[in-house]
Amino acid sequence: MRVERSITMLKALKDILRTMTRSTDAARSEHGLQLAVVALLLEIVRADHAMAQEELAAVVAAAAAVFGITAEESNALVDVAAPAVENAVSLYEFTEVLNRELSISRKKELLRYLWRVAQADGRIDHFEEYYLRKIADLLHLSHRDFITAKLAVLEGRQ
Repeated sequence: MRVERSITMLKALKDILRTMTRSTDAARSEHGLQLAVVALLLEIVRADHAMAQEELAAVVAAAAAVFGITAEESNALVDVAAPAVENAVSLYEFTEVLNRELSISRKKELLRYLWRVAQADGRIDHFEEYYLRKIADLLHLSHRDFITAKLAVLEGRQ
């Protein structure tokens, strides 16, 4: 009887630990997703070697809209992502997370936000467009998706 009770308690403890691990993994996954999105948004800001305040404001607004967070939380996320962008070797480390976590429709939505950031200062630099094309390719989006997102943003259909 004592052995059965001990086994039952151990099973219950194991279930609790498994649930906690899943919760931690989910939180870690969400944080990684947020970091990857904001990192790509910041890459677009940095692409033309000039960090316009309008572009940074567009990054904060995009992160807040995509994740349903406040501007303050979005600013904090930008502060965390900035060093990751500085230390990044390539875009792949960010796009790999997004390919694993996002549906095609969410990737297309992200591409529109990236275009908004690029044009936030009133012009799209050729370096910004190059990075946008590269990101679209790494996200496995078609040329049609790339052009559709660009036109939607430029025509104000966002």
